[in-house]
Amino acid sequence: MPRGPRGEKRPADVIGAAVMVAKIATGEIEDEKREKNPHAVALGKLGGAKGGAARSAKMTEGQLTRAARLAARARWAKSRNPDDTPKSHRRTRKKGVKRK
Repeated sequence: MPRGPRGEKRPADVIGAAVMVAKIATGEIEDEKREKNPHAVALGKLGGAKGGAARSAKMTEGQLTRAARLAARARWAKSRNPDDTPKSHRRTRKKGVKRK
């Protein structure tokens, strides 16, 4: 049997997978779940906490400004109404005009 993304055994064919899902749903077999290694989780959190600060320390002021603008645009793009986007976040450059 092939293995799933977390190493669990899964049938290769569609019908076998459907039968396995039905058995798990009815309780005939137990779904295999591996627990995460707590040491690996702690290391991942530690690296994630350091990553942003290290990245910003290496950036120039202009790069930081650009990254902040992109982040703000991404946040405003998630809004339901595009008219809610403030003018400062809208694209002001005309088409065909190149940056320096």
